Amino acid sequence: QVQLVESGGGLVQAGGSLRLSCAASGSIPSVNAMGWYRQAPGKQRELVATITSSGSTNYADSAKGRFTISRDNDKNTVYLQMNSLNPEDTAVYYCFARKIVSTYWGQGTQVTVSS
Repeated sequence: QVQLVESGGGLVQAGGSLRLSCAASGSIPSVNAMGWYRQAPGKQRELVATITSSGSTNYADSAKGRFTISRDNDKNTVYLQMNSLNPEDTAVYYCFARKIVSTYWGQGTQVTVSS
């Protein structure tokens, strides 16, 4: 089992920045990758960014050049630095941790970008 606790969401004006954090606990060594999805009202959940246990990263096209995913292995925490935010980034952001046969989810944190 892996427990995930997100923080850092909030309200920001367009052009602003936020940093999301996802603290993991539990059976961490078997986690292959962690990252973030988001879900806007009326839309499907979409992958934003992923970081593997080896440090490789992957981003959605909408996040490239604006968002940066990183991890602190000592703190078992993954971060999502979001810059140049726009109203289309408004969504609930969910942290996930993926193992070979299971995926674990955080409770979600709301990000609202005002125009």
